[in-house]
Amino acid sequence: MEEQNDTKIPAKIVPNDHLANERTFLAWIRTGIAVMGFGFVVVKFSLFISQLSLAFNQKVTLPDKGYSSVIGILLIGIGAVSVLLAYLRYRSIERKLLSQTYYPSFKLSMVLTVSMLIIAILLIVYLIPSI
Repeated sequence: MEEQNDTKIPAKIVPNDHLANERTFLAWIRTGIAVMGFGFVVVKFSLFISQLSLAFNQKVTLPDKGYSSVIGILLIGIGAVSVLLAYLRYRSIERKLLSQTYYPSFKLSMVLTVSMLIIAILLIVYLIPSI
């Protein structure tokens, strides 16, 4: 007599799909860290320029703190949100792969792309007067 297993295991669990999901998750984590690092650089850029001018004993007229702090903090926030969304998306896709109900969605990619384009436009507008 054969022993029957009552646990429900999907018929086709393909390890490559799960590994690809994990690689994508790690790529989003690296992207989030890079965006947060860039945000930190943007926040500290005006401080760096003023320190550099002191080192060369030159008076550099910088605009008041301006928007660099706001843009930098916004970038750090976008990086942190992308890390959180990456984890949530990873877990969601993992569940869908296990239940064999996965369909691709590009919402997260679109939201982050639009966010980064807005930040890029703000940075360009901010830096144009310094030319």
